[in-house]
Amino acid sequence: MRVGQGEGMPWPTPPLPESLPESFSIADARMRGVSERRLRGIDLEAPFRGARIVVAADAPGDADLWEQRRNAHLRLMTAYLPVLAPNAFFCGPSAAVAWHIPLPSYAWPDTHVHVGTHRPERAPRRPDVQGHKFTRGFIHLGECAGFPVTDAASTWATLGNRLGLYDLIAATDAVLRVPRHPGGFRPVTDGPMATREELFALSERKGRPGAPKLRDALQLARIGASSPPETRIRLLIRDAGLPEPVLDFDVYDEFGRFLGCSELAYPDLKIAIEYESDGHLVRKQLQRDIDKYQSYAEAGWTVVRLTLVHVFRAPSEAVRRIRQARAAASDPRPSMRR
Repeated sequence: MRVGQGEGMPWPTPPLPESLPESFSIADARMRGVSERRLRGIDLEAPFRGARIVVAADAPGDADLWEQRRNAHLRLMTAYLPVLAPNAFFCGPSAAVAWHIPLPSYAWPDTHVHVGTHRPERAPRRPDVQGHKFTRGFIHLGECAGFPVTDAASTWATLGNRLGLYDLIAATDAVLRVPRHPGGFRPVTDGPMATREELFALSERKGRPGAPKLRDALQLARIGASSPPETRIRLLIRDAGLPEPVLDFDVYDEFGRFLGCSELAYPDLKIAIEYESDGHLVRKQLQRDIDKYQSYAEAGWTVVRLTLVHVFRAPSEAVRRIRQARAAASDPRPSMRR
């Protein structure tokens, strides 16, 4: 083995040309004078034939698992970009990842990318690539996170035959959501990824795979849910025959002081329903939650706190707690009221 200045010390890896992006094709690198040996360097990955990408740095320790998983797939898409055909685009689950449309684990594209073309062009056929062909008019194209993708509405429409109804409703809620600042302290500046009318038009297209389920999901979708667990809680409540709660509700005390925003609420009964993800275990968030729920209690509100276990593994317990809170709040006897 060739060694450098000291015994046992390998020669340093020569730098890549500054003109090369993070991901590049072998052909492009060879045109810039990069040797075959350098293309086999340990600082480069080869997830697709004919392409290379610089090895990623470790993900930050405070990044949540979902974001780490998303970033890993975006990196896979980046690695494929240099060999993406001129008229091809990312679609299906890969486009959903780019748009931040939530996907359940069974539909997550961990090790492969989804790439589409318009008929009559051929869909790509490569290892770790799922090719799709679309009739023009069935989808519309856009750009997200620097990638050519199906637009948000079209991406949603391609999920109809991939997701179960509850998961499709959660995806629909995400597409329709209008981001806002709790308490209204700052104006709303962003709109939804797509409008209900745009989604309806795509779901009505003749021959659309999964069209009936898309229409059902659109009918059951609501604006205001910020995560799939919040959607799931609302649907559990609905399936139990209870009135649908208000979503994304700002709570104030009798003096008009803003106390906090709750994911779901029955304002007339002063009941707030909160989903506690692992993020609520972080010290700063835990302190905010303690102060928030104390101020809720002082204002006469009851808080039903639910975790992943309640919502996904023991949904009957989640419904029981909500039903009990409603009964207690509705009981006219002083001893049963908070």
